[in-house]
Amino acid sequence: MSELPTMIQDLALMLIVAGIVTLIFKRLKQPLVLGYIVAGFLVSPHMPYTASVADRENIQLWADIGVMFLLFSLGLDFSFKKILKMGISPFISTMVIIFSMSMLGVIVGHAFGWSKMDCIFLGGMLAMSSTTIIYKAFDDLGLRQQQFAGLVMSVLILEDILAIVMMVMLSAIASGNSPDGGQMLGSIVKIGFFLVLWLVVGIFAIPIFLRSVRSLINNEVLLIVSLGLCCFMAVFSTKVGFSSAFGAFIMGSILAETIEAEKIEKLVEPVKNLFGAIFFVSVGMLVDPQILISYAWPIITLVLTILIGQAVFGSFSFMLGGESLRSAMRCGFSMAQIGEFSFIIASLGLSLGVIGDFLYPVVVAVSVITTFLTPYMIRLATPAYNALERRLPTHVISSLNHLSMSHNNSQQQSAWKRLLTQMGINTVVYSILSSASIALMFTFVLPFMQKLLPGWTLHWYANAITGLLTVLLIAPFLRAMVMKKNRSEEWKKLWQESNRNHLPLLSTILARVVIAVAFIFYICNYLSRFNNAVMITLGVVVVALIVISRSTKRRSIMLERLFVNNLRSRDIEAQVQGKKRPLYEGKLLDRDIHIAEFDVPTNSMWMGSTLKELNLGKKYGVHISSILRGGFRMNIPDGDYILYPCDRLQVIGSDEQMAKFAQALETDLIKEDVKLENREMKLRQLIISAESPFVGKTLEESGIRSLYGCMVVGLEEGKENLSPVSPKRRFQEGDIIWIVGEEESLNDLFKL
Repeated sequence: MSELPTMIQDLALMLIVAGIVTLIFKRLKQPLVLGYIVAGFLVSPHMPYTASVADRENIQLWADIGVMFLLFSLGLDFSFKKILKMGISPFISTMVIIFSMSMLGVIVGHAFGWSKMDCIFLGGMLAMSSTTIIYKAFDDLGLRQQQFAGLVMSVLILEDILAIVMMVMLSAIASGNSPDGGQMLGSIVKIGFFLVLWLVVGIFAIPIFLRSVRSLINNEVLLIVSLGLCCFMAVFSTKVGFSSAFGAFIMGSILAETIEAEKIEKLVEPVKNLFGAIFFVSVGMLVDPQILISYAWPIITLVLTILIGQAVFGSFSFMLGGESLRSAMRCGFSMAQIGEFSFIIASLGLSLGVIGDFLYPVVVAVSVITTFLTPYMIRLATPAYNALERRLPTHVISSLNHLSMSHNNSQQQSAWKRLLTQMGINTVVYSILSSASIALMFTFVLPFMQKLLPGWTLHWYANAITGLLTVLLIAPFLRAMVMKKNRSEEWKKLWQESNRNHLPLLSTILARVVIAVAFIFYICNYLSRFNNAVMITLGVVVVALIVISRSTKRRSIMLERLFVNNLRSRDIEAQVQGKKRPLYEGKLLDRDIHIAEFDVPTNSMWMGSTLKELNLGKKYGVHISSILRGGFRMNIPDGDYILYPCDRLQVIGSDEQMAKFAQALETDLIKEDVKLENREMKLRQLIISAESPFVGKTLEESGIRSLYGCMVVGLEEGKENLSPVSPKRRFQEGDIIWIVGEEESLNDLFKL
């Protein structure tokens, strides 16, 4: 008999223990992520009284997959467009948090007498809050719909991106290089280059691919395609020096802009839940009681540093970003933990041999403890604000709120600022696309052409053909770089406003022409040996031909329109199906109320009731602005509108009102039938005797349905099939009828 692989045995042990523990935590109304960590501790080798996982390497592999799928789902749920719409506030908050927590980490490490590198790496670990843990905690606590949760997730995403920059900086410090040297600058440029390239190319190519195969895709195929794209981007991300989780998040953000995003999110959720559970269980397995005892004081100090530091500096950073004191404290308190990126930074330090062996288990212990405390810190924010409000003078609270809310992200920008910003973004994006196209042509096409046309003479033909194809490929990008925004409203306004603006405006064109010529110069210089004057002249001529070419103009406009349509495809689909939120939503964000969406559960006690009967406004203070049912949207429903299962409600209210409404929606449910096995339907034969009370009565008069809850399905008359019973026919002695009903009801009926 063959033996079961160790990996399957470990997986069975983990899932069984995790299932039992999470049921207990669900009963205690605690976040499931805490249950997963407790389950991990119970199955770890450090727990001598229970069965332990045998092969931790395989479990770690599954945990890495869990992180990847968790960030993929995060990307699906929170696209980059949402961050850009929030303006500069998340960037301000992120930079303040990272700087403040890094300094606290260095100070605490120095206080314990740890080495310089231990202190520096510790600062990097403490600066990184856990995206997956907070995302899971918000989900378990039912807070994802609240406004402050979106702000926290914006900062966490930026932290994950900046964590890669921090890892490069720490590597440079560990190797003895200056952290502000060329390596650091090159890494930042590399991140920006690939980030823009992936998003632009992904948003251009992936929606076209999904659109072309939409008629062939069912749920199963869509799941496989989505996970395949996720894994592909994860692999590609590691090949260019980034983490697999970062690549998975980028692919999720790209797919978030497609029409299929909501369907993909629902299909991926079970996979995410499975591997996410394994990840959190694996985190619990790293808890070593010996480390907790030996480094008890450093662990306690670091936990307090994170809790107090994030509560103070985190709240302050969100206030600098423009949030009220109440909202800022809810955001800051939510970030009081460290997680997966802290583990990655610790692993980096160990691999470089620059930190002590004790630091990794200490950080894991701190992460586990702060993870346990995360939901309690989230809940503590509001009581802490209320206590602060009672103790501080009213004018101080008002001044703090006025200071934070005085930021206006929607201030009217000057025409010059808008024009230069748009030109700068276009130039950077099209430069990246041109650079990537040139790199692909020189990496793949040029060697192929040189192999196809060998020899010194034919070698020049190979270079010339490759150069011509490369120029044709990047021509739409160069033309858009030079000509775009030259006829915009800002340009016309500035041109007509003053003659002094003419020279600066023309200078912007000249600067972009120089950049375009530089690309042509690079191609010529790489493939030929002409002198510089000839190559510059050739570059100017080629750029001029590109600008005046009608075919290049058509291609450039077509590509741009296709990209914009792909970027807006989800918005277009939302408009067509009536799911797009109203325009006034943005005006509510500066106040205490906002819009959130809720789905009516299939077993809700509200179904079949009218809005007037439910009286939601009086009970919870919320307003139902719209109801979406299938592809139909009902705006401003009146009190006679009836709710049905799976209705999607757009609700207006404050965070407190939303929380009460969400709790009521989730708890006012039809309870499951605990005696389900007794509800089995059975079919029995009934012979009408002379003493039967049904003799001489019609079907309605008999009360078989109304009194006993049973149903007559037919009359047996010796035919092949049962005959239907007419409602007016009276039962006679000797009639044989067949009745369907529950066993208890049938027993009551047959006692007659």
